Amino acid sequence: MRVVIQRVTSCILSIEGQEYNRIGYGYLILLGIDEADTPDDLEWITSKIAALRIFDDDLGAMNLDIRDIGGEVMVVSQFTLHASIRRGTRPSFLKAARPEFAQPIYNSFIESIEQKTECKVVTGKFGADMSINLVNDGPVTIFIDSKNRE
Repeated sequence: MRVVIQRVTSCILSIEGQEYNRIGYGYLILLGIDEADTPDDLEWITSKIAALRIFDDDLGAMNLDIRDIGGEVMVVSQFTLHASIRRGTRPSFLKAARPEFAQPIYNSFIESIEQKTECKVVTGKFGADMSINLVNDGPVTIFIDSKNRE
């Protein structure tokens, strides 16, 4: 399981040119699900995200987590996070989970993030062609891979 987390001041997701969801200050989480992901990967990565301290305290140091600031979260399925360009320049997505496997994990991820962060969580639409307009705050962008637990 891979995620890209962007600290945002605002984020608007559109489908077919129409606004679908939006958040203010918080996280945009792009979620890539691997064919080998397990409940352990889900638990580990959602716990990391909920406890991630990337918001500034009164002294300007990154000491606060999403709960501390009462932030909002947007979760968007992003199979392209599992792109491989090992051979040539055209990406292969063979490691990305098939929709019938990925969608239940995506739904479980959303439920887990809601429970662990106690924040407002909105989503994109699984499998849809989406546009995201965001203001990356900082900018702060974090990549986490559950198969590489550094």
